[in-house]
Parts: sequence; structure tokens; C-alpha cells
Amino acid sequence: MTSDSRIDRILRRWLVATAISVVATIAIGGATRLTESGLSITEWRPVTGVIPPMNAAAWQEAFDQYRLIPEAQTVHAGITLAQFKDLYWWEWAHRLSGRVVGLVVVIPFLLFWRRGWIRPSLFVRLLSLPLLVGAQGVLGWYMVRSGLSERTSVSPYRLVAHLSLALLIFGIAVRTAAALGRRRGEGSLRAPRAVRTTVVLLTAAVVVTMMSGGFVAGLDAGRIFNEFPLMGGKLVPDGYGAVAGFRNWFENPIAAQFNHRVLALLVALATWGAWWMAERRWQAHLRGWMRLAAIVALIQVSLGITTLLLAAPVGIAMAHQLGAVALLAVMLRAGVEATDTRIQ
Repeated sequence: MTSDSRIDRILRRWLVATAISVVATIAIGGATRLTESGLSITEWRPVTGVIPPMNAAAWQEAFDQYRLIPEAQTVHAGITLAQFKDLYWWEWAHRLSGRVVGLVVVIPFLLFWRRGWIRPSLFVRLLSLPLLVGAQGVLGWYMVRSGLSERTSVSPYRLVAHLSLALLIFGIAVRTAAALGRRRGEGSLRAPRAVRTTVVLLTAAVVVTMMSGGFVAGLDAGRIFNEFPLMGGKLVPDGYGAVAGFRNWFENPIAAQFNHRVLALLVALATWGAWWMAERRWQAHLRGWMRLAAIVALIQVSLGITTLLLAAPVGIAMAHQLGAVALLAVMLRAGVEATDTRIQ
């Protein structure tokens, strides 16, 4: 008979593997967007789509289908078959990584459920993972469809929804794995309410900033102003309010880049401020996590500025995206420590 502690270790490893597979998919998805490859596969075949074109005729058929959509006739006008293959492989890799997430989540979940390893207090939370992964696949295709007929790219709203759902899956996996690692019977290490609130607000701010980065990617806004700290020689660039109403924040590329810059800097400053407070007043077990958060925030700001100045090269932009995920992971882990979350 398997002991509870061993079951917890197995579940934690599974959840960590889930989180890592989601991060890989987010990174590949970011590169797919940066290389404008996301519409290169114009069909959704959840099972057979794992097999790429295997001969010249199949490649030509996929190429001919792609050339029918608006993006191929505008953004990639005059594209060759060889260039199309470069686009195709990025999108194929992204879809393959999404399928890997599905396998990593669903198969172990069913196995653990069958063996009775998922206790009632965990069931709903862990059941949400395969359900959300399935919804993510449908949402991914819904996003792609938005760019196949009238638009020359996917809808930024759908792209951000796609990213947000991935972050939700990642967050559930990270928090649950961390909570399973807390030993039962330890004395309470619950932090004061002000500390818990600070960690929660910082975590939420990181997520909002990541979502704003999704709009930057969705609107191709990352290569508009490649200078820092000014934009077009001004603190607030010309054209910031070019779109009427609240839609300006989500549909105006200039506003999207400006807002993301401001949010990112505010989050970094708030993180460093929380670290300063933690060193003086917070409980000892939280100080290390806030030190790590402060370091990751510094690296992330540096990567963000570098991404801007170099006009978003794929490698550095991917590192910037991974830095955001790393900061979110640290804040989620700090949240578990601050609230003394345990799985009974």
C-alpha cells in the first residue's frame, strides 16, 4: 500500500511536470507570434494533425491552403514554399507542445484517480486541470480562426484569453504542488493580513502585466518605439489616444506598448518595495522568496528594456516572456508560504 507521503511526492512531481510543459508551450507560442507563424496551419485536426506534411505534394497542399488567407496575401505576400515551411514548423511545434501538455495532464490524472490517490480535498482542483487543458485546445483554434478570413492576424482579445488560460493552468499546478510540499502538523506560519494582501496584490499585478504584454504581442506593438525611457522623444507618445474610449487600451498598439511599460515598471518598483519591507518586518520564511522575487524582477526589467532596444529579437523576447513566468511562479510560491496553505 502506498503511503500518503509518497503519494504526495508523486502528485507533486506530476504537477511540476505539468507546469514545465505549460511554460514550454507558452515560450513556443510567444516565438510563434513573434515570427508571425500562427496562421500557417489552417486546419484543426486534434489527432492526425500531429503528423506534419510528409512529401512534396502534402507540403504544396498546405502551402496552397495558406495562400488563400489574408495574411498570406498581405503580411507575407510573395512568400515562397521554403519560407512557408519555416512558419509552419513554429506553429506545428506550438500545437505539438499543447498536445504534450494534454498527455502530461490527462493520462496521469486518470491513473491517479483509478488508484484512489486523489483525496476528496484535491479532486475538484485536480479535475480542473484536464478540463482546462481541453478548453485551451478549443480556445486555441477559436483564436486561429479569427485570422483566417478577414483579419491579417489573430484577434488580440482571443490571444490574451488563450494566454490567460495557460497562466491559470500553470498557477493551479504551481500552487497545488507547493501546498502538497507543506508538512502536516507544523506550527502555523500564517503571515499577518497586511503581508498576505501585499503578496496577493503583487501576484495579481504580475498577471495583469503579463496580459498587457499579450496585447503588445497581439497588436504587433513591440517594434513601434524601440527606445527607452521615452517613446518618440516623449514620455507619453503621440497617438496614445488614437482610439476612442476604453478600447484604446486594447486596440491601439501605441497605447498597448506604453501601458505595458508603465505596468512593468510599477510592478518592479512594488516588488522591490515589498522586498525592502520583508527584510525588516516579515517572517523569516518569507524573506528568501521576496529576495528571489526582487532579483527576478530586476532581470525581467533588464530583459524588457533589451527587448525594446533591439526591436524584439525572438530569443531575447522569449527570455523576457519566461522571466515573467518565473516572477509569477515565485509570487505564487510566496503566496502559499504567506497563507500557510496545506492540503489535508
